[in-house]
Amino acid sequence: DNPVIKDAYGRPYVPGSSLRGKLRSLLEQATGMAVPSELVYLSRRRGQEVRIHQSDRPDDEICLLFGRSPGRMERVTGDVLESVSATPARLAVYDAPLELASITDSMRENLDDELTEVKSENAIDRITAQANPRTLERVPAGARFKVRMVLDILCEADKALLARLAEALRLLEDDSLGGGGSRGSGRVSFSNLKLIWRGRRFYAAGEPERELLASADLRAFQALANDPTLAEKLTE
Repeated sequence: DNPVIKDAYGRPYVPGSSLRGKLRSLLEQATGMAVPSELVYLSRRRGQEVRIHQSDRPDDEICLLFGRSPGRMERVTGDVLESVSATPARLAVYDAPLELASITDSMRENLDDELTEVKSENAIDRITAQANPRTLERVPAGARFKVRMVLDILCEADKALLARLAEALRLLEDDSLGGGGSRGSGRVSFSNLKLIWRGRRFYAAGEPERELLASADLRAFQALANDPTLAEKLTE
């Protein structure tokens, strides 16, 4: 069995760590960083090796977005990467709660649980032809989750990272989130997007935040993220 992750009230949610990790993985692959010379071991436990991209290049946008740990790390190629200093992650991704109103009464009539369905799957042994049934719990198609992300702009160069984030979201829409992606589960799309800017004066002087985008689709968000005049709008 593969249960859906739920909060203390039994409501499904998307863990921020899962969404963030998927975005990072897709960006690493899309930018050619998922190759042995660019990967280090995050964990080397037998049967549970975890490899991620990390470099010591100061302009590495993936390391800027998702952070960089200091210290000695072993590359997949066998040599050693020495990171002198840590890089704070610019991107924070929060847990995404389910919007209960998106699970309609007509949907609930056909669900196995109050908010989720159980999909039955089967694996066939290629020698004996014996069936190996299994079940997968998942939220129904049409369920909506409220996603919240914060991108810290610590210097002028960080403003370009918004375009990388938009790219990662576009990549995810053509991929999947969670288990069973190759079997039809985990398809996502981003809609009703809002982009808010809170500059230094918002925190220091109580000035109002600025809404740069509202009720937009991902295409509009990416267009704004790649707009050469965006940097001028992200002022104090």
